Parts: sequence; C-alpha cells; structure tokens
Amino acid sequence: MKIKITETVLRDGQQSLMATRMPIEDFLPVLEKMDQAGYYSMECWGGATFDSCLRYLDEDPWQRLRTIRKHVKNTKLQMLLRGQNLLGYKHYPDDIVRAFVRKSVECGIDIIRIFDALNDLRNIEVAVDEAIKAGAHVSGTLCYTTSPIHSLDMFVDLGKQLEKMGCHSICIKDMAGIMSPKEAYDLVSALKQNVKLPIVVHTHGTTGMGSMTLLKAAEAGADVIDCAIACLSGGTSQPPTETMHYVLEEMGWETGLDKNVLKEINDFFKPVRDSFIKSGMLNPIVMGTDPDALNYQVPGGMLSNLVAQLTAQNKLDRFQEVLEEVPRVRKDLGYPPLVTPSSQMVGVQATNNVLAGERYKMVSKEIKAYLRGEYGKAPGQVDEDLRKKVLGDEQPVTCRFADLLEPGFEKYKAEIGDLARTEEDVLSYAAFPQVAEAFLERRKEREERAVKYSIEEM
Repeated sequence: MKIKITETVLRDGQQSLMATRMPIEDFLPVLEKMDQAGYYSMECWGGATFDSCLRYLDEDPWQRLRTIRKHVKNTKLQMLLRGQNLLGYKHYPDDIVRAFVRKSVECGIDIIRIFDALNDLRNIEVAVDEAIKAGAHVSGTLCYTTSPIHSLDMFVDLGKQLEKMGCHSICIKDMAGIMSPKEAYDLVSALKQNVKLPIVVHTHGTTGMGSMTLLKAAEAGADVIDCAIACLSGGTSQPPTETMHYVLEEMGWETGLDKNVLKEINDFFKPVRDSFIKSGMLNPIVMGTDPDALNYQVPGGMLSNLVAQLTAQNKLDRFQEVLEEVPRVRKDLGYPPLVTPSSQMVGVQATNNVLAGERYKMVSKEIKAYLRGEYGKAPGQVDEDLRKKVLGDEQPVTCRFADLLEPGFEKYKAEIGDLARTEEDVLSYAAFPQVAEAFLERRKEREERAVKYSIEEM
C-alpha cells in the first residue's frame, strides 16, 4: 500500500501558528534538503503568504516563489487558491483570475488546490479551466464543515461535480480540525465509491483529532495526506510528518519519505520556531488542543490572527467571548464553512459584536457584500432580519457575481503606472492595491538609493 505526504511547513504550518510571518531567509538554507525528503509536494505559496510578503515581510511574493523553485528541482510545488477570490478577500474579474493562475504556473507552481469558501462551485470554474490550460495539476476542493444543512451526500455530490469539471484530484479541506476519524473514514470511502480521482485529506490538530483522522482516512483509501514537520506541527497546524510516517510505515504503507532527512529538516526548523516564540509571534495558545473548536469551528490561520488582533487592542481577555460569538454569527449568515475569506469575515464581525457590546451595531463592508450575494450563494438560509437591517429593500445578486465585473487588468495597469515593471507587479496591485503600491514604492526608493550610493562611490 502506498500513501503520499504533502509538507505544509512553508505555507499552512507557519500560517496557522504565526500568522504567515516567516521570511524566506528563515527557510532558504533548508530547501534543497527538503527536496531530498521524498515528499509528494511542498505547499509553499498561496493562502495568506502573498499578502503577508507584501504587507509585513517586504518581499515580492513572485520572486519568493521563483527562488523556491530554483532550489526545489525534484518535488512538486503546491499553492492554495481561493477560486474567484484568488489570494484576496473579494471576487476579481475573470481576466485577472486567468492571468494570475497562468503566471503562478509560469513561476513554478505544479499543483493548485482550488476552493470556494461557500462551496459554490460557480466561483472556481474559471480558475480550474485556466489551471488545466496552463498544465497544472488541479486539486478541486471540498471545504468540510458541520452544520444542520451539511451532509455526506452533499459532499459526495460536490465531489462528482469537481470530477466533471476536469479536476485531477479531490481535496477534503478540514480547515478547523473538526472532522472526526469516523467522518473522515465515511467521507473518503463514499468519495472512493463515487469518483475515480485520487483523494487528498487536509486537517489540523486544533481539536486533537488530526492524527487519528488522517490514519482513518488512510484506511479508507486516501491517496495523499497533509502534514507539517514536527516542531511546527500540532495545535492549529497539521499533524506531524514524522509521526504519521512512522505509524503508517509500521502498519504497512509506503510513504516514500526518508526519516533521516526528516530529522535534519526538523532540527533546522527548531531554532526558527524558538525565535518566533521569543518574539511573541508564536503564541502558546495556538500550540494547544481545544475540543471547544468542535463548536466554534475556527480554522488555524483565523485563530492565530484573532489572537494577534485582540492582543494588539489589549483585549485578549475577551478571546473566549469572541469564540462563543463566532457560531452565532455563522448561523445568521446561513452556515458558511469557516475558511478564508468567510472565516475572517465572521471572525471580524464576531469581534465587533463583542467589543461594541451590541450585535451588528457595526457591520463590516465584507459582511454587507456577503449579504448582497457578492461572494456566492450561502449554503443555508440567511437570517432575514439581519439581511433587511443591512440591505433594506435592496435585492441580493443571484448570478455568479464575477459575471457582473468588467475586465480589470488594463485598468489596474494604468492605475499603478510606472511603479509596475512586470505583469506580476500589476497582478500584485490588482490583488492588494494599497499594500502592493506601498511595497512597489519602497522597492523604487531602495533602487534609487542604491544608484545614488553607487554614483557617489565612483
């Protein structure tokens, strides 16, 4: 029996534990060693890495990807893409989506895991189509959640639709670690009976079930599982790579991993982890196990961000109240799965409700857009009183929202002007206008200073 393992430490592992603050110099020296480990793939891009590079790390995310590709020659590079949301928090025009997908593959991505936060598959059609055209492996994604309206049959039906779309594999994305071992076994088994594609399983250690969930998924026939190197595993991250390798090999599976290389990788990352603990960026809260997450369903990246946001406002003592408000907001919004961007929207609204002392006294522009239908069709019934309070008599959109958007590339290119030297620069600006513009300004200033100093030294 064979099962493959994807290593997440460069993306979701560090995103879930320290809000994606790991600069490339922290892992550049170990990339070639990671390339020797025997991983199925290395998830290294997408998700929040793009935003974080521009906003916090002063890195060009495209250059980061090209650099990783230069050092990783044998292992597939993988990214996470939010369908029509790309790596941002709103829907983008189709021409931007196609250009972004195409450029991601050109810069080194082999596998694109594509999802929609509401499981509204209309919102991934364009990204899937362009990824296939670009020659990438497309992993169509089911955002796993539990609610009064989500069922095994619903997820199996979504899997069938992903297969019809032309996806090359199906990923079960359990972003909050709430999928029990039994639920994993049942869902993987059902998908195996109804579709012919390989099944990938992604979970987190948040509730303490992660390793057991992956083991039962393997027993049901999962083809690939996501893990994180031991010192940056567990808690809101993924189950540990070495532990899963050991257990699976002992039970008769072949993972293809080299345990000696895994030890070298883990030894490299230990001081990196310790530096984040020392700086306070890696909060012990996210390293723990919290079965209450079965109720509030907060995913790892959202949890670390909530802790960071409340700490910045000196309101971390309200953390538990915010967590308790999350499922109430989620119910009001028709039970969206809590994954970016819906997780951030629900988290911010829950925080606003708690800190304001009144529910929906302040409503974010993202929640207003959600209620207008700009993110797609809610899985369940939205609370009508809330919709009326926010929208009044305005009728929500029922079509695919991107169908209402004009092509955007030329507009963004004109707006950013000479600051953008490449197509990648324009796409960065399209994804995060203010953040990217500030980054491109800093880049220009650095280059002008370098030229000045060079002339002075002549």
